[in-house]
Amino acid sequence: MNKQQGSNKKGKASGRGSGNSRNTSYARGNAPIKKQVVTNNTPKSEPKKSNPGDIRLNKYIANSGICSRRDADMHISTGLVSVNGKIVTEMGYKVKLEDEIRFDGARVNPEKKAYVLLNKPKGFATTTSEGKGRTVMDLVANATSSKIKPIGRLGRNSLGLILFTNDEDVAKKFTNSKNGVPRLFHIELNKNLKHEDFIKIKEGFKVEGKLVAVEEISYIDKGSKKEIGLKVKNTGSTIIRTIFDYLKYDIEKIDCVSIGQLTKKDIPRGHWKHLTEQEVISLKML
Repeated sequence: MNKQQGSNKKGKASGRGSGNSRNTSYARGNAPIKKQVVTNNTPKSEPKKSNPGDIRLNKYIANSGICSRRDADMHISTGLVSVNGKIVTEMGYKVKLEDEIRFDGARVNPEKKAYVLLNKPKGFATTTSEGKGRTVMDLVANATSSKIKPIGRLGRNSLGLILFTNDEDVAKKFTNSKNGVPRLFHIELNKNLKHEDFIKIKEGFKVEGKLVAVEEISYIDKGSKKEIGLKVKNTGSTIIRTIFDYLKYDIEKIDCVSIGQLTKKDIPRGHWKHLTEQEVISLKML
């Protein structure tokens, strides 16, 4: 009996065949480990995904070519960077491409700078708006992935050079009321330009109280008196129409033949080219 009782106690201690859970051995790791495996197989909550259009602020600045990411972090921490008008000093801050980022007051563009020169044909409107029929943007659609815009305007039936860029500093040169960038136009009128009108244009005159002035005017060599060379610093061709409408001439042709030192050489009508590094430097020095 004693031996039986002793063996029964031993059996109880092992937990085999016994319903007493308090004495159950976990040496083989049965129930608890199985339960944990089941628990681990339950669907996990997915990590929060960031907006694919977001970009870290330091990368945004670095992409613009201003400085490295490390230096960008330093400038951010010292309060030199603003996002949509508010100073941001937080590391890892994310922005969208359409946000207005300024570094030390100057607008930052995260895209690679692009400079495209188009020799515009007739029948294309100078606009970035859709629903305007054929536009100059159709002609440069494959020129670059950067978001370039035309500087200045040429009428739908005007011809010649238009510069496209995403470089705001260059764009400001064209719109600067004091300096501007000279553009040379070849103009053909419906009749000969009278000498007195030639002098009036050369010296400048007022239309509705506003001074209308040009940089230079000349008759085209080996051409008739109907063909005029006119250099202006305005971004559009409106001033040209203002001049000749006031003087009672009809314009039959407007052709922009140069912008600063940029010419139509080796650019057939309807084609474009990227500016060379030297051409960009020369343009910025105007």
